[in-house]
Amino acid sequence: MTTLPNLNRPLEPKKRAIVIGASSGIGAALAQKLAATGYVVALLARREEELTAVCDHINATYPGMAHPYVHNVTDFAAIPALFQTVTRDLGGLDLIAYVAGIQPPVALDEYNFAKDEAMVKVNLLGAMAWLNEAAVRFQRAGAGHILAVSSIAGDRGRVGFPAYHASKAGLNTYLEALRNRLAQHGVTVTTIKPGFVDTVLLENAPKTFWVISTEEAAVQITRAIRWKLQTVYVPLRWTLVGLIIRHIPSFVFRRLNF
Repeated sequence: MTTLPNLNRPLEPKKRAIVIGASSGIGAALAQKLAATGYVVALLARREEELTAVCDHINATYPGMAHPYVHNVTDFAAIPALFQTVTRDLGGLDLIAYVAGIQPPVALDEYNFAKDEAMVKVNLLGAMAWLNEAAVRFQRAGAGHILAVSSIAGDRGRVGFPAYHASKAGLNTYLEALRNRLAQHGVTVTTIKPGFVDTVLLENAPKTFWVISTEEAAVQITRAIRWKLQTVYVPLRWTLVGLIIRHIPSFVFRRLNF
């Protein structure tokens, strides 16, 4: 069990957060930003060495604010007990952010169920398993914030990555349903839809534009947290693009070939 410093100091109130998928990319940058804004953060990821390095980096500037838990999000059976352990270690929970996601390369003539299954497990089912636990806790408490990083790729089904688009579309709908269910209980649910962010996922993108750093993405995500927004495109200029894409007729969209 991770030993955390005494958090029950009335004169030094700290919020508590869990970031899942925090060993690199947006998750690592978000954990750093949350620690900078006063959150004690539990960082979860499957790669222990990278996870420890991220925590060490955060703690070098904000001592005692970052704590690692090695976890593979596809280990669904372990999640309920781990959720209870982490929240007990933190002394409570105010925010949970699901940032884990994968996108293996897929050729245009490739139909690989193993890759499809992996994407659905990590991008969608892992989110459902973790966020369901948070939903139960937050509904009971009448407060809390659930956030997940989806993608603009979930807005339509493009030719390149059918399972990736489907996993993100499923995540969008799941989060919307959670939002509708939990709003009456005082719980905020935020869907983040990034465009191109400078992470390893760009290796599979044939064309990119408006690329932003993970740090800039984290700044915009923490702003969404502070303002308790519902659905946010990152960066914001993708909002108009998303609106247009969602309303292109299907017979036109399929001819665009992207």
